[in-house]
Order: sequence, then structure tokens, then C-alpha cells
Amino acid sequence: MKILYVEDNEDNIYMLERRLKRAGFEVVIARDGAEGVAMARTEQPALILMDMGLPVLHGTEATRQIKAAPETKHIPVIALTANAMTGDLEMALAAGCDDYDTKPVELPRLLAKMQALAPRATASLRD
Repeated sequence: MKILYVEDNEDNIYMLERRLKRAGFEVVIARDGAEGVAMARTEQPALILMDMGLPVLHGTEATRQIKAAPETKHIPVIALTANAMTGDLEMALAAGCDDYDTKPVELPRLLAKMQALAPRATASLRD
């Protein structure tokens, strides 16, 4: 299953990308929101992990653009944020995110959310 991970922090990329690859995912990386929108179109991932605090184009606006485009609106998006403040969940969902998770990422919790959003693509994770 191909995952698009949109994240600007190199430490976060290194840590989560490695863990997802060990779990059997193909991971492609975008380092800002505009690149994330473009890669959603070209890569057609099964799921997008979207950091909310991105340069160039904020994660909420990138998600709005992904969900507005006919070729990408079907792709589930999980918002990721280190700033778990009151209203962040609502803001992410209003932008079109399908779910929300906080950093640092707890991999079992994130995998469960991924399974709920892309069950066929992650079916092998249950085995």
C-alpha cells in the first residue's frame, strides 16, 4: 500500500517513514503542502498522512485542495499535528481530513486509523 506522507520536519520523516516501511508500506514524501497536493495527483496513494503545520501551503488548505479535486477526493487523509490544541480536530475535519492523530505518533494507534480508512489496502497488516 502506497502512503503519501506530507511533512517538513526531517526527524519526523526519518522516524515515521522507517516504521511504516518496516510495516510493509511504500512511502512517498512531500515536504510542503503544495508538493503534497501535486504528489497526491501524480502518485495516487491509498492514504495520505498530512502534517497540519506545513510551509508554502498549510495542511488544512492542502487537504481542501486534495478533497476538491475529482482525481484525489477519494483518497483518505489523516491529519497529524504536534499542536493538539482545542479546535484542532474540528479544523482538520472541516478541511476534509478523514481522521486526526497527534505527534509523537503511536504506531499501533495510527495503524488502526489507517486500517479503518483503507481496510482493503491494509488487510495484510492484520495477519
